[in-house]
Amino acid sequence: MSGNGGLRIGIFVFDGAEELDVVGPFEVFAEWASHSQLRPTVSTFSWDGSGVRLAKGLRVLPAHGADDVGPLHVLVYPGGLGTRTLLSAPGHLEWLRQIRKQTPILASVCTGALPLAAAGLLAGRPATTHHHHYDELAELDPSILVDTEARYVDDGDVVTSAGVAAGIDMALHLVERLETPDVARTVRAEIQAG
Repeated sequence: MSGNGGLRIGIFVFDGAEELDVVGPFEVFAEWASHSQLRPTVSTFSWDGSGVRLAKGLRVLPAHGADDVGPLHVLVYPGGLGTRTLLSAPGHLEWLRQIRKQTPILASVCTGALPLAAAGLLAGRPATTHHHHYDELAELDPSILVDTEARYVDDGDVVTSAGVAAGIDMALHLVERLETPDVARTVRAEIQAG
């Protein structure tokens, strides 16, 4: 699926995405690439490939647009105030439904679970989000089994995580799941060593 034959991870970025929801998982997956035989690559992409301004003002110039990011193994969907606009945008929700059909794993951080719920992708599944938004998640789709205890919920092809720092834990979990616990421990140690 990629030029180097490895796993392809895409992090969707948009105006108002929470900085740590984007850069936390990016850091984990980029470090993973240095220690993995699976040759993972991680890149950011926005709807149209244009730069975005994250929630606290960090500007990000993504590597791709949604049309040219290509097939992904993992799509990471961050949270942040910008999700409010996206969860009520019919075209965006339809795009999520379509990308779901071709992407083995969808992973959300924090309120990134809300657009997934609005698109119907969490129906009947266990999921989590930021603790201030449990009720909103349940209102979007009452069939969701909202987990108020877990830092992340792995339901196979959909993985959701709680507030911002939990996205790092979720990304490390995915490294362990997709490769080995030893590699995940190495990645964690390297990130902590700075």
